[in-house]
Amino acid sequence: MPGKRKLALLVAFLASLVIPWILSLVCCFLSLWTIVPAPTFSLLPLGIGMPEVSPWLIVVNMIALLLVALRLQSSWIYSVALGCSLLGLLLSLLPLIQFPAVNARIAADMEAEFGKAVLTTAPPIPHAVRLHPFIWVDAFRGIKVPEIRIERGIEFAIADGVKLTLNLYRPSCVGLHPAIVTIYGGAWQNGTPANDETFSRYMAAQGYTVVALDYRHAPQFRYPAQLEDVQTALSFIQTQADALEIDRQRIALLGRSAGAHLASLVAYGQSPLRIQAVVNYYGPTNLTEGYNNPPVPDPINVRAVLEAFLGGNPERVPQLYQDASPVNHISSHLPPSLLVYSGRDRIVLAKFGRQLYEKLQAAGNQAGLIEIPWANHAFDAVFNGVSNQLALYYTERFLAWALRELP
Repeated sequence: MPGKRKLALLVAFLASLVIPWILSLVCCFLSLWTIVPAPTFSLLPLGIGMPEVSPWLIVVNMIALLLVALRLQSSWIYSVALGCSLLGLLLSLLPLIQFPAVNARIAADMEAEFGKAVLTTAPPIPHAVRLHPFIWVDAFRGIKVPEIRIERGIEFAIADGVKLTLNLYRPSCVGLHPAIVTIYGGAWQNGTPANDETFSRYMAAQGYTVVALDYRHAPQFRYPAQLEDVQTALSFIQTQADALEIDRQRIALLGRSAGAHLASLVAYGQSPLRIQAVVNYYGPTNLTEGYNNPPVPDPINVRAVLEAFLGGNPERVPQLYQDASPVNHISSHLPPSLLVYSGRDRIVLAKFGRQLYEKLQAAGNQAGLIEIPWANHAFDAVFNGVSNQLALYYTERFLAWALRELP
């Protein structure tokens, strides 16, 4: 027993020496991804996730800093670790340091574009709305989502032998509700209606019927197959609205990435039903320019993705690139748009969101732009993250305003 006790004490002593140093280095490494663009697809989760979990990084960096400071007299190596901890803490603080100014700018822009009512209009179930753009406790415990009714796998079509389904998320109360039709991303090549289900459940708890659509995937099925599937789904919704508990006069489209691209094409082009609003989360808008000027670094190989979607490069199929670019379908009298883009995005550059925003406004349409400087593509995958809390706060207010019941 004495031997085992001595061994345990030795292990504990060595751990007390090594753990602070290792923790400091690991935290610094993770914090670096709040500013370093991911060069490969395998590293992309770090680039996406670290800014979103920065409150956690702040806490862990502070713990590492304290542990290292207690050992500072032991060896010069702890001085190095101290520098790493200070750097990690500074990097992890960056999103929250920028947050107040970014939030103030967004609030002013939203009010200027849509009026004061956009910030005060309550959703169908008012008590479910978030009260602040960022809530510290939610960053750690998560955002609460009340119980709702869910029905998955409702078939709306069979196209080329592919069964297309939708998921339905409804409030607990039965009746006709304003609707949000969501379209998932995934480079037009993968995904299911269950993607981003937390958002669908969250919005259903606010009193909306949320319909999450499926579509055929590239490269087996190329454009315009995906657009046709979305239009088919909207026709299904139009005919089955009563059974789905949808108010036909209050329907919005919301998409992410490739899904936002499809939502924009439908909203600005031909839709089988009337669209009241469109929400575009980091969607491609100008495919020709996106191909000719890919991001650097380019973790998903944008050119290969576009070629798989459209069947070639812009020289081979120029008309398809033109037809599939939402910026080429802008006219007057379009539904109000909310565009949400990420400043650090290396898949869909933020400049494409600004380009679409400027074209919409030049044509006399109502459009709001939320650009989050520290965020990356798909930031809302971390639902309680810093960026999604900010985007969610304004998205739910925009939708409540756009889908309000008019007298």
